[in-house]
Amino acid sequence: MIEPDADSLTPDDPPAQGAGGRAKLLPSGRLWPFILVTLLFPLWGFANDVTNPLVKAFQEIFLIKTWQASLVQFAFYGGYATMAIPAALAIRKISFKAGILIGLGLYAVGALLFIPASYSMQFWLFLVSLYVLTFGLAFLETSANPYILAMGPKETATRRLNLSQAFNPAGSLIGMIVSSQLVLPFLAVSEFRAAEKDAHPEYASMLPAEIDEAITEELKEYAAENPSEHRQMQSHDLAVIRGPYVVIALVVIALAVVFAVTKMPDPAQNEAPIHLTEVLRNLSSFRYVGGVVAQGVYVGAQICCWTFIIHYGVTLLGLSAAEAQNYNICAMVLFLCSRFVWTAALGRVSASLLLALLACGGVLFTAGAIFLPGYYGLYSLIAISCCMAVMFPTIYGIALDGLTVEDAKLGSAGLIFAIVGGALMPPLQGYLIDQGDIQFMGRTLESVRYSFVLPLGCFVMVAIYGAAVHATRGRREAV
Repeated sequence: MIEPDADSLTPDDPPAQGAGGRAKLLPSGRLWPFILVTLLFPLWGFANDVTNPLVKAFQEIFLIKTWQASLVQFAFYGGYATMAIPAALAIRKISFKAGILIGLGLYAVGALLFIPASYSMQFWLFLVSLYVLTFGLAFLETSANPYILAMGPKETATRRLNLSQAFNPAGSLIGMIVSSQLVLPFLAVSEFRAAEKDAHPEYASMLPAEIDEAITEELKEYAAENPSEHRQMQSHDLAVIRGPYVVIALVVIALAVVFAVTKMPDPAQNEAPIHLTEVLRNLSSFRYVGGVVAQGVYVGAQICCWTFIIHYGVTLLGLSAAEAQNYNICAMVLFLCSRFVWTAALGRVSASLLLALLACGGVLFTAGAIFLPGYYGLYSLIAISCCMAVMFPTIYGIALDGLTVEDAKLGSAGLIFAIVGGALMPPLQGYLIDQGDIQFMGRTLESVRYSFVLPLGCFVMVAIYGAAVHATRGRREAV
């Protein structure tokens, strides 16, 4: 076990006071460790959002159904579910720094596995690569989130975590830009679709969904009639997809070296055995258990909204995948800007009330994506990102409020495990998309539209959690 140094963080540290007697965001001397750990947050943001477009890309490259392509998200977020609890148990015995180094190592290994996966041209190997990569992300998030919470006074813990999490969308934005500018436009399958549109002027009188279906059938015919040429197309496209993962692996390895040579303060470690009954009792409150559920459905909703915005643009508006991804970038810019706004608002509004209000906004905008026509529906889908901006760290902070550092480590595992919502929801939404259009109140609803009832229901559950915690908070303060 790594022994804590003289600058170790302890749960009994007196709160640092700022001007006017208010608790400071960070005690003196801990700015550099805070910055270094905050640099980790963009890393999993990049991985999340350079991966989201792979659902549509793999669907076209391997000619598989939407729900099968959505297994990309199942593998990606399933890795979190598998490793969250083992990571928390390991970090409890070693240190946050050691957990971060393990996470960076697994991240790099998973990213480098894209090399053999692309050469073998096997879809399942890409799933394995993503699964291993997110073992590393589970270690990173299970280490970094509670570490940030423990770096200063508990009175400012949620604000501190929101500040670090505000840099997560920067990585997401970079991932989206890489996808839209360096990956999707250079896929041979995208060029095939564009060429087919140019070769069939009759498509101008067809609905976007009909055009998308027709071109997909033509691609299948091309693959059957020209298997050698289609395989060359696949090889080219998988090589394009491989590039960003190799680059990020090198970046991760470099950051691991920086962490390895830097002295980092760490909370005092607890070598006592885990008393399961006591831990479960400490984590059995509605605030925590409800937070795990709320986190799971929120992450599911977030991944669905960002994954299927490309399907929305391609199928309903006739955009190319790269053009649709540009709208995803707009959503991420809105997400990033909104994070700073809502983080500032947390100084004036309780976290639980803000969560409830933002979730209600998510419900309204998701309904707009389902029912509003044309670009209005797409703009409504983009606006959901404004409401999602601080949901993850806010739920995280609310759920862990009042726990000791050691209980927070194990409690963090449950909240990271809840990311499994991102593994389960996209295949379910993909299944809904595969079912075809439906009739609703005398109107035809395209399958991509009505599939968003799934994230809509998720936002309803988050709103209920936020409102319930706020009501409980009010009663407790009254007492």
